[in-house]
This record gives sequence, C-alpha cells and structure tokens, in this order.
Amino acid sequence: MTTMSLDEAVALLRKAVKWSEVKNQKHIDLSLCIAEERPTYQRALVIVNTEVEKGTLTQDDLKARLGLD
Repeated sequence: MTTMSLDEAVALLRKAVKWSEVKNQKHIDLSLCIAEERPTYQRALVIVNTEVEKGTLTQDDLKARLGLD
C-alpha cells in the first residue's frame, strides 16, 4: 500500500462528488466507484478528515477543494 498525499486524496474524492437530491447540494457518493476501488476511496476520506482534525485545513477549505461548496 502506497502513501497517498492530501492532494492525491482530494483529486480522487472529487471523482465521487455528485449532486444530491437536495436542491443545489453536492455530496461524496462512494457508490460511484467500483467495488475494488472503494477501499482506496475510503483511505482518501480518512486522509482528508485527518488533515481537518490536525488543523492543516478547515472543513470549509476541504469542501471548497472537493467542489462541495
């Protein structure tokens, strides 16, 4: 297992962003990825959430980088 950088994690997760049924709202939907890739997407989620917890970036910054804002 290779180490994924924050930028790589964000780039990967951007592929799983889709419009929600809630008007004008987006979310990350892991059902968009194939089953074999799901652990990689989950690892990416851990990486970005860990950076938020450490204070490396804010939740708002993360949402903007993911295209969720």
